[in-house]
Amino acid sequence: MLKNTFCHIPGIGAASEYRLWSAGIHTWDGLLEKDTIRLSRIGIKQVTDYIKQSVIHLENHNPNYFTALLPSNQHWRLFSDFKHSIAYLDIETTGLGEPDDYITTIALYDGETLSYYVKGNNLDDFEEDIEKYKVIVTYNGKCFDVPFIKNYLNIKMDHAHIDLRYILRSLGYSGGLKGCEKQLGIDREELDDVDGYFAVLLWDDFLKNKNRKALETLLAYNIRDVVNLETLMVISYNLKLKDTPFSGTYQLPPPHPPDVPFKADMETIERIKSNNHINKFYF
Repeated sequence: MLKNTFCHIPGIGAASEYRLWSAGIHTWDGLLEKDTIRLSRIGIKQVTDYIKQSVIHLENHNPNYFTALLPSNQHWRLFSDFKHSIAYLDIETTGLGEPDDYITTIALYDGETLSYYVKGNNLDDFEEDIEKYKVIVTYNGKCFDVPFIKNYLNIKMDHAHIDLRYILRSLGYSGGLKGCEKQLGIDREELDDVDGYFAVLLWDDFLKNKNRKALETLLAYNIRDVVNLETLMVISYNLKLKDTPFSGTYQLPPPHPPDVPFKADMETIERIKSNNHINKFYF
């Protein structure tokens, strides 16, 4: 889809891009061949320079060039070109970022391989593993996950970043990750009653009661987040394509979710709900 994209060029907005498509100019090469094209507020030389740079950066597999130029709600356009260098990322923490808060678990999924990291076990391995990827996909990760990781683990994360919060909002979906999932028909089944607050209680139960089932439930929840991010990414991509001439060309089938190595323990969930007077109404 990137080779069909023009709205990353300064001076070409959504309306101008659509006019180019309507005129039969669908690719960068197609625009370069039209030396008589007229665009308001921008000259053909500037367009040509940006397209040549775009070709170079795409050939060099540099997604950051495009995320720096595209609006956040258009970052979906990177998906098909960098699909095999994407990691879906989500963290669980003890809070929202107070000085004493810390990361409890991290889940990472690249469409084939699941990785997970636990405080006190292998959390430090995350830094090396995340460098295998060029693009990360999160929900609200620009505001929360990535800044938290950088501060807590003291690492650099300069990846191109597709934050589905902005893309889904532009499609009319909001209400957090779980809210978007429900609106789009994604069922969490036995984990339906677990949210970020409950994830803190699960970690607390694991620490205080040495309850391995609590940790496994937390990991099942965290991993479900990243698996569902892939589904949401594909759904968002396909929905966005409907507003372009390329829906029939680039439409993607639903992904096949992997087997999650952990299961939620319902006894642990019900006990924590009861001990903390949590009613499903509040989730």
